[in-house]
Amino acid sequence: MKVERIETIVVTLPERREHPTMTGAAHQGNYVITKVYADGLVGLGEATVLKEWGGDHGRYYGETPGNTVKLINEVFGPAILGADPMRIELILDKLDQAAKGYPYAKASIDIALHDLKGKALGVPVYDLLGGLYRSEVPIAHSLGILEMQRLLDEVATAVEEGVKTIKLKVGADPERDVETVKRVREVVGDEVDITVDANQGWPTPKVAIRTIRRMEPYRILFAEQPVEGLYGMTEVARAVDTPIMADESAWTPQDVLEIARRGAADVISVYTTKPGGLTRAKKVAAVAEAAGFPCNVNGSAETGVGTAANIHLAASTKIITQGCVFPVSAPAEELPTQVAGRSYRDDIITHALEYRGGAVAVPHDPGLGIELDEAKIAKYRQSESIVK
Repeated sequence: MKVERIETIVVTLPERREHPTMTGAAHQGNYVITKVYADGLVGLGEATVLKEWGGDHGRYYGETPGNTVKLINEVFGPAILGADPMRIELILDKLDQAAKGYPYAKASIDIALHDLKGKALGVPVYDLLGGLYRSEVPIAHSLGILEMQRLLDEVATAVEEGVKTIKLKVGADPERDVETVKRVREVVGDEVDITVDANQGWPTPKVAIRTIRRMEPYRILFAEQPVEGLYGMTEVARAVDTPIMADESAWTPQDVLEIARRGAADVISVYTTKPGGLTRAKKVAAVAEAAGFPCNVNGSAETGVGTAANIHLAASTKIITQGCVFPVSAPAEELPTQVAGRSYRDDIITHALEYRGGAVAVPHDPGLGIELDEAKIAKYRQSESIVK
């Protein structure tokens, strides 16, 4: 097989509501769909680009849809035309030789190659990643920094729809953060887990420590990325009883090694995007498992394409034991929930993911197990380009 051409399509999905966080981004859904063509087959990938979000102290950085499309058109696409799409590790090496960094663009190609390879072999992507470990993936329902009553109403509905983990964005105001956790615990009772994510928002380790300690009576499962940088993360992790999750601090296997060495966190957030695709996400998870870190699969409100990649990663990885943060992707015609896991009012896949009381069922068709609705692509497309 040979890569014959690569197509990129920028789409913008209609949000169900805004999602304000300490990253400065309140809106999502303006992403790049990548198609890799070979021998009559098409592999689908996604670059869930966020320009406002990155690693500690500028170590890693965001991309825009325009950045990603330009890189694929001018650098990455030409570097892999004619390559055998079955040789994913070798292709990733070619991408690294063509340009350092840019994991979002590389992730979209890696995911598309896995989809293509699965279709060529007639197997689901999870079989390319170690095999099916779990047939359902529990989700965590994520809420931005919203007006209090609106937030509480949505929490109540999500729990009624079966969600077992609520994720709260915090970091803007410690007083509000503690009050939010307290009020949410009153709504959900004792059987639902609550996590908080400051996105590096608390200004100092001391502020983070005081705030987390005040939250602890309301039983938070873990606090995600309370401050920026491993020095601060280590100080917080050593001072509180609540487990600390590393997200912005954990992009690569090497990052996870350093977190383990310092004792800077207790839980690792694994992405398909941060390391540059499924191949390298498995390596991040392997190092985390060796270091004794439980993990979740975190996301950025992907379309159905990126969500399917997240599901296959979580389904094939033993150490993914925490509720995962990605949408219950569905077209407007067949929405399985009112709010639980709903980031958008519509999607570009033909059929809804199957939702079962707080979890998403793993698709078993070859490749990612989803199909694009070309009419929806046409409706939400912002631009497209082809490399051949």
